[in-house]
Amino acid sequence: MTTTPPGPALLRAAARNNAEWCAAVCGGGRFSASLWSSRRPTPPLYPDAVTLAPEASAAEVLAGVGTAGTGRSVKDSFASLDLGPAGFEVLFEARWIHRPAGPAAAPAGGRLEWDEVEGPGELADWEAAWGDGEGGGTFHAGLLREGIVFLAGRDGGRITAGAVLSSGGGVVGVSNVFAAAPADADGAWAAALDASARHWPGLPVVGYEHGGDLDAALRAGFSPIGPLRVWLRTDRAAGVAAGLVRVVGP
Repeated sequence: MTTTPPGPALLRAAARNNAEWCAAVCGGGRFSASLWSSRRPTPPLYPDAVTLAPEASAAEVLAGVGTAGTGRSVKDSFASLDLGPAGFEVLFEARWIHRPAGPAAAPAGGRLEWDEVEGPGELADWEAAWGDGEGGGTFHAGLLREGIVFLAGRDGGRITAGAVLSSGGGVVGVSNVFAAAPADADGAWAAALDASARHWPGLPVVGYEHGGDLDAALRAGFSPIGPLRVWLRTDRAAGVAAGLVRVVGP
């Protein structure tokens, strides 16, 4: 039986798992010992780099993503970087979360029926539900493969909740958890844990969340294990870095 990696090793495993998921969505990128990065533009809401170790330096990250233009983003997995001098601002902060292997403490229940997405058509429907009615093709058919599971919660056949599970780094990552009705959020987390236990028994489950989504994960039995932050290069920050504008006030 696989055991949960201890302390810092678990954080590294969570970061690696997330980077592998981002690489799958983005269609590649480059891995080094301490960084995954993509020189090509990534889909909306997906970073251009993910740090894999606290030793990753700002110089390495900037070399991986480049600094030309705005909109480049970095997932600082250990909240250890200062990218402000390069024209980045903190977009948001979150917490890595972990739960030991095993099914949900309580069944998903509720009014939704849960199954796994099969085929490009269902995947497009899933993305439309995740995106509040808009698709966009972020989740391509190549993601329907071994090691990745898209879960769909259906209300009368219509997808209204979901989650993604992806294996990698010796753990199972849970991401893109959503529910159209707040009352279904707990069921989505329970369904994700049950699916993880079916597909990868013995592997610990990780992810990251903030705000109300973090509260739902904690109710499902997850524990926070460390901070992360996401940096975004904006017009204002880039101007400050270039010395083109003057910041007034605190």
